[in-house]
Amino acid sequence: MQADKTTLNDLSIFSSEEEQSVFHHLDFARTIGGREWLKYYLKTPLATLKEINDRQQTLQCILNVINDWPQSVTNGTVMVLQKFYETAVEPIPNHPNFLNALTYKMLNGADYSLVKYSVGHFAEFVKGLYAIHEMLSQNNCSSLQTTLERIHRLLSRAEIKRLLQKKSEKDLSFADTLNEGYFLRNEFKNGCFELIEMYSQLDAFYGMATACLNYHLSFPKLLETTKPQLTALQLYHPLLATPVSYDVELTEEENFLFLTGANMAGKSTFIKAVGVAVYLAHIGMAVPAQSMRLSVFDGLLSNIQVVDNIVKGESYFFNEVQRVRKTIEKISDGKKWLILIDELFKGTNVQDAMKCSTVVIEGLLKIQNTLFILSTHLYEIGEVLKQYPNIQFRYFETQVKEDQLLFSYQLKDGISNDRLGYLILKKEGVVDMLQKL
Repeated sequence: MQADKTTLNDLSIFSSEEEQSVFHHLDFARTIGGREWLKYYLKTPLATLKEINDRQQTLQCILNVINDWPQSVTNGTVMVLQKFYETAVEPIPNHPNFLNALTYKMLNGADYSLVKYSVGHFAEFVKGLYAIHEMLSQNNCSSLQTTLERIHRLLSRAEIKRLLQKKSEKDLSFADTLNEGYFLRNEFKNGCFELIEMYSQLDAFYGMATACLNYHLSFPKLLETTKPQLTALQLYHPLLATPVSYDVELTEEENFLFLTGANMAGKSTFIKAVGVAVYLAHIGMAVPAQSMRLSVFDGLLSNIQVVDNIVKGESYFFNEVQRVRKTIEKISDGKKWLILIDELFKGTNVQDAMKCSTVVIEGLLKIQNTLFILSTHLYEIGEVLKQYPNIQFRYFETQVKEDQLLFSYQLKDGISNDRLGYLILKKEGVVDMLQKL
């Protein structure tokens, strides 16, 4: 599925303020390598139903054994092994006996200590990886079969089998320690880095599975359809501490959701919630919803946080127009798209915005192989659009009691007619300040 940089920014998949990103929310990886793989998976949405189902199966396999996942392998473990290859030591004797091992220890005490320390961490690493291999193999995780077979082959080396049989590095003699150190440094460098890389990938999946468990996410049902569709029950935005959930359904017959409501009523949050859930579904993740069924989309595009460009001399409205133009160019390919547009044409006057919005919406309605969610504060244009059968109208209600705004954040059928700008200005004391000038 295609999703450009603007869309990733709009949905906060990644963010300069990392704690406000979806990536940070899902990051339960235990190692730096796992974190980098998680970042890669989030940057790379999948394109086919098979790829998505395989990823879901991988995460479900890990969820089945997550309570027994070895905690002995840490980021420190991996860093010790990597550092071992970067640090110069006196050449380790090959096949050492007690005498030359003792001599090496006495003449090169610091080097011997490093070798022993590194071998100890390597033993912990392979024991943890061996346990993971056994658990996932017993759970018949076919989506990881290639990785598990490769781990098995690498762990089948005689030197590693000896380590797996030892309770701890304390059971290794001087000669055993140097023999394992020689193997690790001179014969197994590529194998060690390959195991680290495979562990990092598994660690990323472990992090994703942990997020699914901790946040009570549910796996969506992806469909191979010719026309796009999306149905979600109790969908919510995952980054909110106390989110409100929504039900949403977009079909071939009603592929356009026209969303209205006052500022702060919840329109942007709803649009982003849908976008994040669809994006997570296409990386094989579980989603923040009670249940969700959707097509495998070819692309996801948003128009939420358009900005002006002072350097290029481009206005906000100009960039809105350019984003709309690029969107139309992309979705004219006949493929399945989901398009999210929040507050179309905020960068011009009301009358101009109404005319531009109506023209754009009526044009987009002709595209039948795409689902649209569009919010606007220009509720007047809704009356003109009621003639089109494929539009569904939803709004977020706002109540006013004793000059206080009450937001229910509940999605309702119809078109909002709330005009609360002046009330908000008054409530925040701005009107009084101006009157006292």
